[in-house]
Amino acid sequence: MTQGQRAALAFGELHGTAPQGVWSAPGRVNLIGEHTDYNDGFVLPFALPHRTAVAASPRGDGKLAVSTLGDDGVLRHAAPVAVADLEPGRVTGWAAYPAGVAWALRDLGVTGGADLVIAGDVPAGAGLSSSHALECAVALALLGLAGVPEDRPEIARRVQRAENDFVGAPTGLLDQTASLLCTEAHVLFLDVRSGEAEQVPFDAAASGLEVLVVDTRAHHSNTDGGYASRRAGCERAAALLGVPALRDVEFDRLDQALARLPEDLRPLVRHVVTEDERVLRAVDALRAGALADLGPLLTASHESLRDDYRVSVPELDVAVGSALAEGALGARMVGGGFGGSAIALVPVERHDAVVRRVLAAYAERDWATPRTFPAVPSAGAGREH
Repeated sequence: MTQGQRAALAFGELHGTAPQGVWSAPGRVNLIGEHTDYNDGFVLPFALPHRTAVAASPRGDGKLAVSTLGDDGVLRHAAPVAVADLEPGRVTGWAAYPAGVAWALRDLGVTGGADLVIAGDVPAGAGLSSSHALECAVALALLGLAGVPEDRPEIARRVQRAENDFVGAPTGLLDQTASLLCTEAHVLFLDVRSGEAEQVPFDAAASGLEVLVVDTRAHHSNTDGGYASRRAGCERAAALLGVPALRDVEFDRLDQALARLPEDLRPLVRHVVTEDERVLRAVDALRAGALADLGPLLTASHESLRDDYRVSVPELDVAVGSALAEGALGARMVGGGFGGSAIALVPVERHDAVVRRVLAAYAERDWATPRTFPAVPSAGAGREH
C-alpha cells in the first residue's frame, strides 16, 4: 500500500468520506553540495522513493484540521486553528509544519479551511528532508483545493518561508526544490542563485554501483543552534569580503580571500567554496559517464564537513570510515549535520560486505543499529489522485 493510499484510507475512516484529492512529496538525498544552498551556490540532489502523502478536502469554517497517521496505525490530531489567525508562534510541535505552509500561502489567495490527513515513510530526523516532504505535500494539497495554479519555484520559496519564519529553522532552498522538481532516474543540478535547473541522468546500477544510505539513528534537527550559527558565520564572512554571498568567492582565489578573514571564519568559507567546486566536478563526471569519479569527491566533501564546517558527529564518521574500509568508492554525511544519515557509493557486489562492516562497527560501540537502504532517484512531488 502506498503512502497516498494509507492517507486516503485513514481520511475516509476519520471523516466518513473520501478525500477530494491526495498529494505526495518525496524525501531527498543530496549527492553532493552541502551547506551551499544558503550561500547561493550549487547543489546536486535526487528524490527518494520514500514519500509523505496528504489526503485533503476543503472545509467551510476556515479552519485547518490536521491529523497524522503514525507507523503504529494510530491517528494523532492537532487542534484545529483558523487559517486567518495563523502567526509564527501560534502553533508548535509537529503541527507547526503544515500550519506554517498554510500561513505562507495566504497571500496567494489560499485562505480556506481544510481537513488534512498525513501519512509517510520518510525517516524523521535522518537528514533526508522529512519536514520538507511534509511541507511540499501540504502546499500542493492546499493549492490544489484552492484551485491556484502551481508555480514550483514559487512554492519552494513559500515553503522556505514557512520553515524559516514560522517553524524557526533557517534552511536554504535545497530541500524544497529537490522535493518539488526532481525527476526519476536523474539528479537535479541546481544553481540556487539563478534558479536554473538541469536534470542530469544518473543510473548508478548501469555502472555496477549503488548509493547506499546509512541512517545513523543519531537524531538531527535544523532548528538547533549549530545550523544557525554556521549560516550566520557565512553571512558575516561574505559581508567582510564585500560579496553578496560566498558563492562569489572564486575557487582559484580562495587563499587570498581567506587571508582577509578572521581565523574563526576561514574554515566555513573554505568548505563552501571548495564544496561548490566539488559539485561542478561531480556534474562533469556524470555528463562524462564516469560515475566512479564521484567517489573521491564524496569523501573530500565529508572531510570538509567534518574538519572545516564541523557538523559531523562520531556516528557519521564511523559510518563513512567503515564503508570506505570495506570497498566503498566514496562516502560522506548528508544533510545539515549533527546526526542524520551518510551515503556511500558502493560497487553492487560489495553491498553486503559494506552493510555488515557498518553494522559491526555500531554494535562494537553499543550504538543503535543503523538503518541501511540503496537510494534510487525517484519522482518528485505531485498529485496521486
